[in-house]
Amino acid sequence: MCKIGEGYADLASNSEGVLESMDRNALVAAWWRELSATGEGPAEPEVARGLLTRLVDALASVFLAREFDATAANGIGEALADAGWTDATVPIRTVQVLQPLIEGCARPGAGARFALITAALAQGHQMGLTRQQLRKDQNARFRIVFDSADIAIAIGDTDGTLVDTNRGLAQMIGVPVEQLRGISIYDFAHPDDQEEIRALIFDKLVPAGEGSVKLERRLLRKDGTVGWVAFSITYVQGTEGHGDYLLAVGEDVTERHRLQQELHWQARHDPLTGLPNRRCLLERIESASSEVGDDDQVGLCFVDLDRFKPINDMYGHGTGDRVLTEVAARFGDSVREQDCLIARIGGDEFVALIPPPAENDVVTTIVDQLQSSLLEPISVDGHQLHVSASIGAIVTPLAGSDAESLLDSADTVLYLAKANHKGRSVLRTSHRTTDRHVRPPESSALGRNTDPQP
Repeated sequence: MCKIGEGYADLASNSEGVLESMDRNALVAAWWRELSATGEGPAEPEVARGLLTRLVDALASVFLAREFDATAANGIGEALADAGWTDATVPIRTVQVLQPLIEGCARPGAGARFALITAALAQGHQMGLTRQQLRKDQNARFRIVFDSADIAIAIGDTDGTLVDTNRGLAQMIGVPVEQLRGISIYDFAHPDDQEEIRALIFDKLVPAGEGSVKLERRLLRKDGTVGWVAFSITYVQGTEGHGDYLLAVGEDVTERHRLQQELHWQARHDPLTGLPNRRCLLERIESASSEVGDDDQVGLCFVDLDRFKPINDMYGHGTGDRVLTEVAARFGDSVREQDCLIARIGGDEFVALIPPPAENDVVTTIVDQLQSSLLEPISVDGHQLHVSASIGAIVTPLAGSDAESLLDSADTVLYLAKANHKGRSVLRTSHRTTDRHVRPPESSALGRNTDPQP
C-alpha cells in the first residue's frame, strides 16, 4: 500500500494550475463511477470514496514531486487491487478518469510524467493481483494441509473460542467440524482439568503475548468416553488488521498413555500374583514418610512362608506358583478391612505395610490375620498342601527413616521369628518385643493329599 501524502492540498495553490479547473470531489466521484462498473471493490460506497480520495492525493504528490519517482505509483495500483478492484481493465479505466491531471498543465515534461505514473500504476496493480493469487494459492495449500492433517489443529481467539478447526480435531472429539466453530476450547476438557488449563493459558500464555505452552490432559469425547491428548498451544500475534489468536496443534495419545500406565503398573507389580512388588512398596513408604509428623508410626510385617521350598521341589514350579497365587489371595482377603498394603518382594517373601498412624494392636491383629489365613490347606491337583508363615513385624516412627532401612529392620526381626520354630511371629516396637507362635496343622507324610514337611 502507498503512503498517502497531502499532494492535492498543495495542488490548489500550485502556480502551474494543475487540476485548477477540476473539482477534487468530482474527480473522485468520476473514478468511483468508472470502477464501480466492474462490479468490484469495497461494498460500502463511503469506504470506497474515502480510499479513492486518498489515492488522488497520493497521485498528486507523485506527479508534483521535485525528485520525480514514478515507481511510487506502484503502491497506488497495489492499493486498488487490495481494495478488491481486480478486473484487468482497472488501470485503463483509471487512466481515462485521471487524464485531466495533465490537461492545461504548463509543467515541462508533464505528459511524460503522467505516462510513467500510469505505467507504474498498472504495474503495481498487476503486482497486487499476483500477490493476491500467491496468497490464494498459499491459503489453498494451507487449507489442504489443514483439513487433511492426521493431527488435530485448532485456531481460537485469546478468549478460548474456536474460530477454525480441522477434521483431525473433530474426529478426536467425535463431532462434525461445523459444530466446533464458536465453542470454547474448554468444553471438551475433562472437568477436573479445566481450571488447570485455564490457568496455564490465561495466567501464563496470554499475558505474555508470545510463546508456547505444552500440555497433556484428559479429553471428554462426545460419547462420554475419556481419552488423553497432547497439545502445543502457541500465541500468534495478528497482522494486517487481524487480531491475535491461539494456534493449537495436538494428537490423541490415549493409547500411548494406556501403554505408559500399563508399563508403570508392570514395573511396580508382581507378574505372578498381581501384588505390588518391592519397588512399589519402597515408593509407598517414601511417599508416606514425606507427609508424616514426628511421632507418626508405621507398621511393617515381613512374611516368609515355611515349608514352601519342599513343595516346589516335590511338585514342581507350576504347583509352587499356584500355591503362591493362593497365598497372595488369602493374604489380601484377610486384611481387606484394614488399611494395609500386601506386597510380594521375591520368592516366598511378602510384606504387609500399615501406613501411619499404625498402632501396636492393629499391627498385632494383622499379623494374626495373615497367619490364620494359612491354617487351611491349599488344594492343588488333589494335593492338600500346608504352608505356614513366620513373620517379623515392627512398629516404629517413620519420620527420618528411609524405606530400605525399615525393610531391613523388619527382616532382622523375621530372623528372630524363624530362629526356633516355624509359624512364629515377633513384633518389635520402641518399647518391647513380643514373641508369638501359631502352630501349623500336622500332616503325616509327603505323599498325595499331604503337604511336604521340611
